[in-house]
Order: sequence, then structure tokens, then C-alpha cells
Amino acid sequence: MIKLVKVSREYKEQYEDMIREWRKTCEKIYPYSIRREFSCFEDAVKTFENDQKGINIGSSVPSTTYLAYDDEKDIVVGAVNIKHYLNDELSKYGGHIADGVRPSQRRNGYATEMIRQALEVCRNELKLEKVLMVCNKNNIGSAKSIMKNGGVFESDVYTDDNELVSRYWIYL
Repeated sequence: MIKLVKVSREYKEQYEDMIREWRKTCEKIYPYSIRREFSCFEDAVKTFENDQKGINIGSSVPSTTYLAYDDEKDIVVGAVNIKHYLNDELSKYGGHIADGVRPSQRRNGYATEMIRQALEVCRNELKLEKVLMVCNKNNIGSAKSIMKNGGVFESDVYTDDNELVSRYWIYL
């Protein structure tokens, strides 16, 4: 069983293990919030705390990053980043929730459960009534996880990088 936990010293080893695994694959790490480079783990923790408070985020919006921790395996299987609200860019092709599952743990239902728990945060803590999620048009697994959580396809749009993404709304 997984639970969403905030990035903290308690999960340092598991977090760093996940990032190492992802980097070995040379795949892009998702969500973006955990892809950033940090000088040390303490800087990562401080950055995630500042993101949540809206400190030093530039043109972005406040967001909260959670690790998906599997207590039975004692590993972090992925991460979720929840934007507290949408700006113009996020309204087009960013969305409220971004998630990613480490390569060795995919196709185990983790993404679906991570999204389910993130939606609870959106409903209960952020008091959102609907949530926008997007995924790369070719990412069938992500689309399925979104739809299993009530995602209703709205449209496909091109990003500024000419990437085709599908937009889904989930009504809470």
C-alpha cells in the first residue's frame, strides 16, 4: 500500500534511490518538481517547502510535492506535484496534478492510486471542485490512470515545444 508523504529527512535514502534509478534510464523525470537539481537533500526539502508557501517561485504558482511511499517495500515508487491553482500556462497544458512512477515500479497500479490520493488533497485541502490533468498524447498508461480516476477527455493541444498533450477534467 502506498501513501503520499511530503519530502522530508525520513525519506531521504528512498528519494535519492528513486532519482538515481531514473537518471540511469536517461528518461525525463516526472513530475518536474523532482527533476530539478539540488546541491544537497536539505536544499530539496527547503525548496519543496518554499514551493508550497509560494516563496521564490517566480512566475509559477504555489504547489505541493508528495512522494508515493510504499511502506511494505520501503521504497518511494513515484511522486506527485499538485498546483494549488492554475495560471494561464497551466490552464492550457500543465494542469493541477503532475505525477510520475519510477521505471522499475510501473504497471503496478501506482499511478492510479497516486492520482486518487492527490485528488483527495485537491478536494479536502485545496477545496477545488474540478481538476485539470494532462499527459502526452502517446502516453497510454497515463491516460488510463487519469480516466480511471474520472478524467473526462476535453481536447488535444500543442505545447510551446510542439508536443501534443491530451487534456482531461476530473470533477470532484
